[in-house]
Amino acid sequence: MPRTYGDRLLIGLQQADGSLLGVRLGRLCVEANLPASYVSKALGVGRTTIHLWFRGQPMRESKHKTVESFMYLVEQGMQNGLLPAKNVKEAKTFLEGMIGNS
Repeated sequence: MPRTYGDRLLIGLQQADGSLLGVRLGRLCVEANLPASYVSKALGVGRTTIHLWFRGQPMRESKHKTVESFMYLVEQGMQNGLLPAKNVKEAKTFLEGMIGNS
């Protein structure tokens, strides 16, 4: 079962440089209630990589477009009332629908 975001990460996201793509991704995932383990699968990277990005570590340029597209879809989900996810099952269903997995 995916873990919720810890207090240290949440505080770190608040204090981090909001101009960094990974930090913006982190803030959006927290707001949308999307677990890092599911986000990592949707983006094709490891959970540790997601957490590093959330903490402001550099992201490969080749991933920028994918992450920006992912963020756009999450923002659309928020605008359409599909997010924030009310529970883990909703988060998983949303992300699987986004990437076409079942």
